[in-house]
Amino acid sequence: MEEKTARSTVEIGFVIEAAAAAAMMKELGVAAAPELLATLVPAAQRLARPPISNFPVGAVGLGTSGRIYVGVNVEFPGLPLHHSIHAEQFLVTNAAIHGEAGIRCIAVSSAPCGHCRQFLQELRGAAEIQILVTSDGPGSAFRPLCSFLPRPFGPPDLLHKDHPLLLEPHDNKIFLLDDEEEAEAAAGGTCNGIGGQVEARLRAAAEGAARAAHAPYSKCPAGFAVADGKGRVYSGSYEESAAYNPSLGPIQAAAVAYMAAGGDGSGKGYEFVAAALVEAKGVAVSHEATARIFLAAVAPRAHLKVYRFQSSADAA
Repeated sequence: MEEKTARSTVEIGFVIEAAAAAAMMKELGVAAAPELLATLVPAAQRLARPPISNFPVGAVGLGTSGRIYVGVNVEFPGLPLHHSIHAEQFLVTNAAIHGEAGIRCIAVSSAPCGHCRQFLQELRGAAEIQILVTSDGPGSAFRPLCSFLPRPFGPPDLLHKDHPLLLEPHDNKIFLLDDEEEAEAAAGGTCNGIGGQVEARLRAAAEGAARAAHAPYSKCPAGFAVADGKGRVYSGSYEESAAYNPSLGPIQAAAVAYMAAGGDGSGKGYEFVAAALVEAKGVAVSHEATARIFLAAVAPRAHLKVYRFQSSADAA
């Protein structure tokens, strides 16, 4: 069963559509979608990229749409450990990239660390998300997230109850700088010969990601986009946590988008040739230094352009 599951996951990628999930359940003789999640965990682990710890983590989640999302841990040699992406973070970001509205349940190979239990608090109805830890062995059952984190600190402590949470629509109010400042930001010609059209797509993708960012605590939305040598563009939004440290930067979110779309992300390196960061001017939280450190480690020949925006006091 595991070998069939592994092949199916690799063929489909990091997202399994509801119809494909139903067909997989029939093929494997699985009665319910949550049960299917557990059978997919070993295959998810095989997709992990943990070259530092050599400890692969796989997480498989069921969205309210019926789609299934895969998440894995990703580590970056040469970078501090806090740049790593946890499997649960990857799963939620993968779901966000694909327009998912909510997560019902998650099966994961190892118990979620405190970092991930906190990150999941950014989802609506987090307390009732059902979690199954497959390493607990036969007879293990789904339990609500509130049993893993019984006294949480999260959005209800800092935000109005109607404020949009992670996986809910955001439209951050960011405004272009004037033409002179914008021209200065965009100066320098094309990036590594990829052409102005790709540069324009990079910027547009990063801008869209900034508008969709979940940054209610700092009010510093940001978006990041990368392009590979074939001109394909992948973008990610900044995703904040009420506890600050478990926040996922837009650089890591773009790496999730790259891997979820079929990018390797293995020890051979990343195929990024250019990148764009969109963030507000003079904000308290900037991702520029992190972006430069990240690219220097994983794609040293990639050229980065930073575009500054003015942010409204109403940014959400």
